[in-house]
Parts: sequence; C-alpha cells; structure tokens
Amino acid sequence: MKLLFIHAHFDDYEFTAAGAFEIWRQSLGENCQTKVVVCTDGESGHQFRTREETGRLRLSEQLASARVGGYDFKLLRLPSGDAPREACLEHTPGFMPALWKTIREFEPDYLFCPPLASDPLAGVHVDHLAVAQAVRKVAYLINVPHCFTPEYPAEETRSEPCKVPVIINVHDSYMGPGAFDFAIDVESAFPKIAEMSYCHKSQIMEWLPWVGRHSMEPPKSIDDWRQILRNRFLRKNIALGIPLDHAVEVFTVTAWGEVPTCPQLLADLPHIMPDPKRLAALDKRLELWRSA
Repeated sequence: MKLLFIHAHFDDYEFTAAGAFEIWRQSLGENCQTKVVVCTDGESGHQFRTREETGRLRLSEQLASARVGGYDFKLLRLPSGDAPREACLEHTPGFMPALWKTIREFEPDYLFCPPLASDPLAGVHVDHLAVAQAVRKVAYLINVPHCFTPEYPAEETRSEPCKVPVIINVHDSYMGPGAFDFAIDVESAFPKIAEMSYCHKSQIMEWLPWVGRHSMEPPKSIDDWRQILRNRFLRKNIALGIPLDHAVEVFTVTAWGEVPTCPQLLADLPHIMPDPKRLAALDKRLELWRSA
C-alpha cells in the first residue's frame, strides 16, 4: 500500500490525515509506504521572523515531524529547482508539471489532498484551493506520459503505463464544517498525532495564537498541547455532528482519479466508522461514476 499526501503548507498533514496514515502504517508495517509533499516554501506565515528564517524553521520542523511519524517527506520543487512561493501558488509556472512528476514517480494507491469549496460563501485559503484545483486538473494527465516532457525530458518513443490513484479529499476547517463520506477513528494514533504536531512549535506557539480566528493560548508544554489538540478534535466532532469524544478524521472520495468501489475502500482503509446512511450514499455515487 502506497499513500501520498499532497497539501499546501508545513503542518497541514498533521491536522488532517496524520492519524489515518499512522494507523495504516501500524496495521501494515513494512507493507505500507507513506509520503508527504508540501507545495510551498512556508516563508510568509509569521509575524516577527524574517521570511528566510521562517522558511528554514518551518522546513526543519516538518523534517522533525517526519522522523517522529516515520514518513518520507518532500518539499515540492518546480522545474526550475525552486520551491513555490507561499500565497502565490495559482501564479506559479511549472506547478502542474511538478505535481505530475511527483505523483508519477511515487505511483500511490491513494492520494490525499485538500478539497474544493462547494459553498461559494465559504472562506478559503488561497494555497489550499490552488493545490486542490491543481490535483484535480493534473489527475487525468498522470497516465499521459508526454504532457510535460518539455519541462521533464524523457524518451518519448518508449512509455510505460503509470498507476492512477484513488484521490481522496481531507477536511478543510477554513471552509467550515462541510460534508464528508466517511470518518476514521484515529484515537489510538492520538499520542503520535500530538507528538508530530508539537514539532511545529513556530506554528502552534507563535503563529496560530497570532491569527485571531484560532483564539488559543500558546501551549507551555507537550501536555498542554495535548489538551489543546484534544479540544480541537472535540470541537470538530461537534461541528460535524459526530457523537464521539474520540479523535476522528473525515474524508471525501472524488472521481478525479481512479474510481474505487465501496467494498474496496472498506477493505483498504483502517478503522472506518460504521455509518450505513453515509456509506450507502457513497456506494451509490461511486457506482454512478464507475458506470459513466
């Protein structure tokens, strides 16, 4: 099983899918490969550090999280070799080719990425939206071997087929509660989620308290952070109508890539919470997509 997570920023992984990936990894051991790709340089999200210092610090924090979580980490590089600039993804030449190359090289079974906004009144983060749009647009091109050979030259007279993954959207709190197809109980992975996310100290101790919408005090210790993170999960559960005090992550299946069957998802994904009504609706939608 090969799992790929693509998102905009350092720490997006820890707050959306780290629990599911950790449970998957615990379940399958060496038979599970996990990779996290961040698509921006991380330089703009701070209020008193310089851009250069912020970028270096956020990268070092993500690498520390990768060591804790045991996943492979990659900062996306454009064909020029530069990392895309934070807050400017939609204007970045070479972004689509870089995503295409990253996905084709890893050939994941499942690709997790941010969602598109379904409500025109919902707020968005520009980088989240740009990554969602780019993954959706590049999905069909994953098995098109010549579309970006100008940026990445290759032998064009000999091509091998490339696996197209199932593409799943993670939850995006910027857009409000939103709908979802299934939830995964990640309570058993909560200690590891807390440890990974605590690596991002410049984010949780400096930046998030500065951003007014989060209304949080900086954690004074890892124990303090565990309680803050626990409360964050509980608030999300209430907003999503999930009657549990467990840590839960929620996901939505797209038809951007390979369209799975519901039995396939239930067999592959660990700890899916039983919800007959949601799963029946998902099964119906997947069958319609597959028949089309």
